[in-house]
This record gives sequence, structure tokens and C-alpha cells, in this order.
Amino acid sequence: MQPRNMSMSGVVDLAAVKAAGEAKAKAEQARAEAARHGGPAAVPPSALVIDVDEAGFERDVLQRSAEVPVVLDFWAEWCEPCKQLGPLLERLAVEYGGRFLLAKIDVDANQMLMQQFGIQGIPAVFAVVAGQALPLFQGAVPEGQIRETLDQLIQVGEERFGLTGLTVDAGAEGAEPADRQPAGPYDALLEAAASALDAGDLAGAVQAYKNVLADDPEHPEAKLGLAQAELLGRVQGMDPQTVRKNAADNPADVAAQIAAADLDLVGGHVQDAFGRLVETVRRTFGDDRDAARLRLLELFEVIGPEDPRVIAGRQALARVLF
Repeated sequence: MQPRNMSMSGVVDLAAVKAAGEAKAKAEQARAEAARHGGPAAVPPSALVIDVDEAGFERDVLQRSAEVPVVLDFWAEWCEPCKQLGPLLERLAVEYGGRFLLAKIDVDANQMLMQQFGIQGIPAVFAVVAGQALPLFQGAVPEGQIRETLDQLIQVGEERFGLTGLTVDAGAEGAEPADRQPAGPYDALLEAAASALDAGDLAGAVQAYKNVLADDPEHPEAKLGLAQAELLGRVQGMDPQTVRKNAADNPADVAAQIAAADLDLVGGHVQDAFGRLVETVRRTFGDDRDAARLRLLELFEVIGPEDPRVIAGRQALARVLF
């Protein structure tokens, strides 16, 4: 079941908010004390993923959120999508090296927490940053989009709250080797994708790029190529005049704004596309907000992460989300 509204407004009670403030003050005091004694101790990678229950929520989540963003994974043993998402989040927690802490909450054993967060379907993923609860996403989301969301969360934690994360003992058992190289090479697949694009075979190009990403999910050329091919596929057959009129006449229609943003980007109006979707995210909630946000992340991929317009767009998105 999809939630009607993933907004946290009115969900966490005032007692929890007060406890969060007190927890933040205590954690800041503890960090200052640790700094006077040589800084916080390093933790092993295994400590980056924890199981949390109602009794330990204040200690393990609210207090810890004053030093590192805490990502909450609400799951259950009977939930099949949870079995896909959970291991992925655990792997990312280790890979991100202490920039966020993953707290897993079994909803069957912690019904009160589930009710406090207004959860109507799982898997559901939230974050707590400096005592503030934030909805992230629901369902088995693709890894690339999860990474985008985590990057924004970490950026907000650093810029707005000064959260520098946890120090991880790289030599501890289970740490990922620093010199691990992605699999490859992919020259033949990338050449096939480029040839398919040149021939107008967008479906073939998409599949070729997906074949690369299935083996190396973060391959930059394949991510960029896939985003471009999918964008071209979406705008194929669109009547630009009709799409733009529909968006202008129906500012609350999220699908219309998304379609117009795709056309904006293809037409070279990058900042217009980003601005349209940021504004759509700002004034929507629940599934509509998720749809606009995810399309914006896809358009970021089309332009590339180092482009100044993408950097500005990420900052604008972070402001309206957090």
C-alpha cells in the first residue's frame, strides 16, 4: 500500500522533538569532550549498520543523529522488497565509510515507531539529522537514485548542521579494500550502445548501457549514456507545443511539469528544466513529490555531476527537501 502523504508534519510528537533537542546537546557535549581527549574513537565497518528498537531509539538514533545522519530502514521478515533493499543499504553504509549510519527497524516488533512515522507501506526509508525526521523514499528504489538521495542527505548534514560523520577503522575486518577496481572492460558494449544511438535504436542503446551497469552500477560513461538515451526515448513523439501548453495551463499537474522539463532539457534550457522540477518538488507531497524528485535526479545524470548547473540544482533541491 502506498502512503497518501510521506510528509513528516505532525507525525513525530512534541516529546520526541524535545528529546531530540536534549539528545543533540548531549551528543555535542560528548563530541567536545572526546575532541579534548584526542578525538572520537574509530568504529569498525560492522558498527555502521545497527538494529534499533523502541527502547533504544533515543540513544541509538536521536543522540547519534547529532554526529552523523541516521538512515532508518523500516522492514519486516515477510516483505520481499525489503530483502532486496536491505542488503543494498547495508552495502552502501559500509561503502560510504561512516558518512551515514544505517538503523534497521523491524516494524512487526516496533509498532509504535511505525505509527509515529506514519508508515503505511514497507520498505520505507527515513533519515534523522540533528534530531529532525525526514522522509527519503519508499519501496525498492534503484541504486543510482538511492545514492543521489544519500549524497543530498550528507550534504545537508554537513552544510546545515556540521555533521562530519563517524571515523571508520579501515583496517578492521570487513573493511573494503581501498584499491578495489570495478569489473571491465566494457569497450564493446559501449561501442554497441553508441552505434545504436547513431542508428536511432534507442531501445538497443538503453539495453547496452544497462548491460554495463548491471556489472558496474557506477560506471560514469554508462550512467550518462543511459540517462541520455532514456530522455530521448521519452521525448520521441511529443508535440512540444501541446506539452508546453498543458504545463502552462495545469501547474499542479506533476506529469505535465515532468514532460515539459524533459523538453526543456532536450532543447538546451537546462536551468529552466531544473527550476521547473525543483518548484514542483517544493509544492507537492507524497508520490507526486517523489515522481518530480526522481525525474530531476535523472536529468542531473544527463548533464553530469560536475556541471555547475547540476551543483546549483542539487543545492536548490536540498533546500526544498530539508
